[in-house]
Amino acid sequence: MSDVILVKVHENWTEITLNRPERLNSFTPEMHLALRAALEDAQQRKVRSVLLTGAGRGFCAGQDLGDRDPSKMTSPPDLGETVRTYYGPLVKQIRALPFPVVCAVNGVAAGAGANLALACDMVLAADSAKFIQSFAKVGLIPDTGGSWHLPRLLGEARAKGLALTATPLSAQKAEEWGLIWKALPDAELMDEARAITANFAQGPTLGFSLTKQAIQQSGQNTLDDHLELEAGMMKTCGESADYAEGVSSFLQKRAPVFKGA
Repeated sequence: MSDVILVKVHENWTEITLNRPERLNSFTPEMHLALRAALEDAQQRKVRSVLLTGAGRGFCAGQDLGDRDPSKMTSPPDLGETVRTYYGPLVKQIRALPFPVVCAVNGVAAGAGANLALACDMVLAADSAKFIQSFAKVGLIPDTGGSWHLPRLLGEARAKGLALTATPLSAQKAEEWGLIWKALPDAELMDEARAITANFAQGPTLGFSLTKQAIQQSGQNTLDDHLELEAGMMKTCGESADYAEGVSSFLQKRAPVFKGA
């Protein structure tokens, strides 16, 4: 596997680190493919949670613009093709994974890097981290799902304000606004992120997977349709070994031992 992505395999969860610290972990085609391969491998190994973070002083600065210098190009780049080939499939892959994906934002998250974090199921950020919709500085729109996630998480006014001004948003303000789950002191970020990811890996994985699906589908369903979706998912959960274990452990006043099925 390419060294632009580092993978640490634990018993039933995986830690994936973006590893181009000299370029603030900005994306190249190589890193895209390596990250997608690492996520696919985690799914094939049937891990029960994944932690995504960045090496060095930043999480991800978005697209590496080193190969986008107009003075060195004979024609404009096809950025639509870039989104269709790389960023769009990555967002879809993360949202379709049947387990929680935790993101630990250890420093600046800019452009596609900020929106990669938002595609994950739970986002923790160091107090020193900042989220920047930097697209406006180069005449672009928020991609990597940014123009979809931002208004749903923040509302139209805040989404437009961040997108049009490229104003950096602190981790503390991101938590206050509901953009992320929690801001933490820098020294505590990775310990907390690893503990949460490991805890997810010990939990009722089927229930987590269906919870993720239900929440992601809620925006496109009517209430009646969504209540029926809930009924079907609850039937599936009720027939699982994890549900039986959860009820039994509650009645027996002991800690549950979930198998993830």
